[in-house]
Amino acid sequence: MYHKILLAADGSEHANRAAEHAMELAKMNVNSQVDIVYVVDHDKVKSDVLANWNSADMSDKRKVQIKKIERMAKAANIKYEIVFLHGEPGPQIVSHANDNKFDVVVIGSRGLNGLQEFVLGSVSHKVAKRANCPVMIVK
Repeated sequence: MYHKILLAADGSEHANRAAEHAMELAKMNVNSQVDIVYVVDHDKVKSDVLANWNSADMSDKRKVQIKKIERMAKAANIKYEIVFLHGEPGPQIVSHANDNKFDVVVIGSRGLNGLQEFVLGSVSHKVAKRANCPVMIVK
């Protein structure tokens, strides 16, 4: 059914639950591939640099955040690729999804930003409104 699956990952529990659903979708088609997309938000990078002067440590922290999802894909024997994008998460995910003609985007309903816990996360909302393919929002 779905060949090209974009999974938005940020290390949050919602993203990890979204990953479980993305892997289930991928298992339905042996030719499926999951792109695990992590967007490095420039606004957060500035504060990270101030808190962690060693840029290698920051890169390692990003990799750790998606390691659990990578283990899921390997355990399920699913083809995957990890893609790091830079910029504002919502527009970057939409642009990547639309430019690469994904069949579906799977995204958690909320990310790591605690300020947006009251309603559907702003990133998932932007992606759902602007992506040219179906979007599965997992809570």
